[in-house]
Amino acid sequence: MWSGRSRALLRVWEWWPAGVPGRRLLSCSAASQARSNSPGCWNCGVPGAPGLGDGLFCPQCRALQPPDRTRDYFSLLDCNRSFRVDTTKLQRRYQELQRLVHPDFFSQRSQTEKDFSEKHSTLVNDAYKTLLAPLSRGLYLLKLHGVEIPEGTDYEMDKQFLMEIMEINEKLAEAQSEAAMKEIESIVRAKQKELTDNVGKAFEQDDFEKAKEILTKMRYFSNVEEKLKLKKIPL
Repeated sequence: MWSGRSRALLRVWEWWPAGVPGRRLLSCSAASQARSNSPGCWNCGVPGAPGLGDGLFCPQCRALQPPDRTRDYFSLLDCNRSFRVDTTKLQRRYQELQRLVHPDFFSQRSQTEKDFSEKHSTLVNDAYKTLLAPLSRGLYLLKLHGVEIPEGTDYEMDKQFLMEIMEINEKLAEAQSEAAMKEIESIVRAKQKELTDNVGKAFEQDDFEKAKEILTKMRYFSNVEEKLKLKKIPL
């Protein structure tokens, strides 16, 4: 199934595997006529130029190029660098990229392209997972602005908030019924929604310290959510 879809896609955009009629190979003279002084294609040597498939493929020999590690997740998934993202568009872009770089499409290509495909696919997966969830998206966006929240720190959280978390954890530890679990779940969901709305406003105002404070609270509630999931798993 994959090979049929990939071949159709490659025909449309003229990205055709080596060894199959239709792939245009680059001659030495063609490579010397390239217009750019940027690093060249690993396969044919043509200096860098805007490539096919969002710059993933060499415009001359169609070889898959290595991932651009300087590109952030928002750019890779064609999103504005903002906390608020269109998750439907995000998913569509993710699927589009995976149709281009998934390893299943490169089983007949060179080992180099197979390796690049694995790296691209992993990068796309990481980017999608990071931007899909509000907490990881916020932490990543904060990091792009040079602000990080070290793991295992309370970030000077106020005592009232810490007491609230402690009480929720105690209720969770004592919960024995499905009704009690659902009640805690409902409380945590409402808190996370409120915090998500607030952190979005903080980012819109470029108030990164406020965003840092709110994201730290979201991380606490995320830990409670994980405990809820674990408690639901039968021993």
